[in-house]
Amino acid sequence: MFESIKVTSRGKPKTLVIARFKDESIDTNSKKHDSDGSIVRASKRPECVGALGCTVEAFPTKGFLERVIIVGLGERKSFNADALRYAAAAAGKLLARAKCDSVLFDFCGALDKLTTKNKVSDFDAGAMVGEGLGMLSWNYDNLRGSKTTVPSRPKLAMHCSSKKFADGFNRGLGMAEGTNLARTLSQTPPNIAVPMWMATQAKKLARQTGMKCTVYSGKRLETEGLTGHIEVGKASENPPCMIRLDYIPARGKSKAPIVLVGKTITYDTGGLSLKISNGMKGMKRDKDGGCGVIGAMQIIANVIKPNRPVTALIVSAENSVSDNAYRPDDVIEFLNGVTVEVTNTDAEGRLVLADGLAWGCKNLKPEYILDMATLTGGVVVALGSTYSGMWCDDDKLRAKVEAAADASGERVWRLPHHSEYNEMMKSPIADIVNSSAVRGAHPIQGAAFLSHFVEEGTPWVHLDIAGTHATEKDMGFICPGPRGFGARLIAELIERS
Repeated sequence: MFESIKVTSRGKPKTLVIARFKDESIDTNSKKHDSDGSIVRASKRPECVGALGCTVEAFPTKGFLERVIIVGLGERKSFNADALRYAAAAAGKLLARAKCDSVLFDFCGALDKLTTKNKVSDFDAGAMVGEGLGMLSWNYDNLRGSKTTVPSRPKLAMHCSSKKFADGFNRGLGMAEGTNLARTLSQTPPNIAVPMWMATQAKKLARQTGMKCTVYSGKRLETEGLTGHIEVGKASENPPCMIRLDYIPARGKSKAPIVLVGKTITYDTGGLSLKISNGMKGMKRDKDGGCGVIGAMQIIANVIKPNRPVTALIVSAENSVSDNAYRPDDVIEFLNGVTVEVTNTDAEGRLVLADGLAWGCKNLKPEYILDMATLTGGVVVALGSTYSGMWCDDDKLRAKVEAAADASGERVWRLPHHSEYNEMMKSPIADIVNSSAVRGAHPIQGAAFLSHFVEEGTPWVHLDIAGTHATEKDMGFICPGPRGFGARLIAELIERS
């Protein structure tokens, strides 16, 4: 939508965006901008009802404003900060269509009407508007060729109603930038985004942010005992790797790190348990857990800047087919001594995640560990695209994740983890199988498998984002395609830790 968005105090804005609640008149503060009565007249038009995302324009004939947009915030009693993302995006679409290059968002008057129950500060309002406009602006024109004319996009100068709003807006833009990085990585096709390409992108991010990047590949995978990577990736000519990103703070270096593990299968054919029919289409997005973690690390380094170390392990491989592929009936021994009978090579993501979890616990001794993955179709059956599945038995950690989900608007729903589910994963010849023949509780089986690779006593949360990592419909501030799910949620979680 926009080539760039920057806060400015120079000059005067050509466009004003104000807000109103459903079935309410515009507030006194907004009326102060009404030099000729055009704003009040526009607010009384039948289509200006204040429904969330509803927009109406006015064109003043006096003063410096060329255009005023009135955007609806929905019903006041059910309003929350998340609505501002949608309202900002609705206004942003109109701004982009009109090629507006400067705007003032002044929601102060409308938001002053809120009660203590759902009050939103100027800072938080700015942050939500920044996220909404920032994520709205994502595009992927990298691969357009000679038969496509790429549209020109305006550079938007953002005027803010207060310094706190401006500070919040800049935070929101930073959150959006990390999310958009995750979306770009997701959208990159598999002939480009191979495991070592992902490593190159992580190195580039490390140089930009001052983080440290280490790539484990080739013989180093054997040395580190990362057998899941080796087995899953050995059928592909694109070698596997584990990418380590370290955020090291100026203060708090001695604290136990928080460890993030992201499943990054750059393409998933299913291996020898080949996906049938058109089931392979879209499997470039089987890397979206890792994409979200990389996006989160950008936000952590640029926006959150916590006084504690954070380490991301991007566990990456391509699950392909060749005469060297790992097979159903193979048995793999992992770093922590757990042996796994392979029953389905299309349950490969949990094998590289097992490496990341076991390696992270052994070598980093984390305060807690979080993994995120497009792991199971079963979680889509259970929760659709509204919630991601969450497994976490630590009450304090779970509360922080749920608070972060509320703040980011990236919803999670806790699913059970009971010892009876572990029984489903037992193997007749090894410790466990990688996929049970019983199809019941399919997403829980994935969590049960992974639990064998987390050291006892280490708080752990598993997020299955198979239903939420992408969208087929316009979500207001997110267009159809990758959502960058988890980048903002994880960043919010780190801020609360």
